[in-house]
Amino acid sequence: MLKVGVLGAGHLGKIHLRLLKESQKYQLIGFYDPDVATGKKVADEFGYKYFEKINDLLNAVDVIDIVTPTVYHFDSAKKAIEKGKHVFIEKPITSTLKEAQELLKLAQEYGVKGQVGHVERFNPAFTAVKELINKPMFIETHRLAEFNPRGTDVPVVLDLMIHDIDAILSVVNSKVTQINASGVSVISQSPDIANARLEFENGCVANLTASRISLKNMRKSRFFQKDAYISIDFLEKKVEVVKMKDAPENPGDFDMILQNAEGVKKQIYFENPSIDTNNAILDELESFADAINADSTPVVTLAQGTEALKVALAIIDSFKTKQL
Repeated sequence: MLKVGVLGAGHLGKIHLRLLKESQKYQLIGFYDPDVATGKKVADEFGYKYFEKINDLLNAVDVIDIVTPTVYHFDSAKKAIEKGKHVFIEKPITSTLKEAQELLKLAQEYGVKGQVGHVERFNPAFTAVKELINKPMFIETHRLAEFNPRGTDVPVVLDLMIHDIDAILSVVNSKVTQINASGVSVISQSPDIANARLEFENGCVANLTASRISLKNMRKSRFFQKDAYISIDFLEKKVEVVKMKDAPENPGDFDMILQNAEGVKKQIYFENPSIDTNNAILDELESFADAINADSTPVVTLAQGTEALKVALAIIDSFKTKQL
């Protein structure tokens, strides 16, 4: 079992601590939090070992799980990598593109693996249909959340939209060539609602909307491609797959047939992929353990996390350009 330590004992950090304690692939050694009072309180309440010095924890583990506020991701990961530790970093990978690129170089230099916590990659609804998403040409996503003060220190793009950016980049095998975006600050000092249009080199267009001031929660994505429409509800963990194929010469009474203006007939049919129940956070953490043990590529690499951050920051820059 890999010895693991956690940096950060906030809301998400406590979830990671609990799951790592339960995992059969890790041995939880303990955690570090710069707030001693918080650290001791969590240790007393849950029984995890609290390290008052970060280096003491780093020296005791093989893997570091970084669940600190984003502004501390770079320094935390740099310390761990330079001690030869594998790093799991919550999304977004860092605050700046320069920091992310430096972590990439450091990980390569020290021969360690890294994974970024883009947890929607492990959502069972997404994994159920990912292989069916083939060259989508139009994508639409809505990620809406009720207001929660936690996370409002960063724009909604880095808080929520980045989940959809990463998922889209993982299925569109093409470079982003054009970004147009708008963002509005309603309650926070940074944008609370945003819309972005991404254009890709292969002609694909993605329209993303994210809001943290919605009256209801929604996390839906729709993918349109040749002869198929795929809808994913990340929140309800449901999918809808509608496909078309050439109509049979003698369709049945209940076959759904469409005919276009040129007289070409297509049959519409539905697929119902099975969706497994899972804990996506545990799955992403254990997939990282598998990658370390097998010396294979993590599901969400540091490079992919960097690319998602690059697009997210470009969207935020687009807001600023429009404000000039």
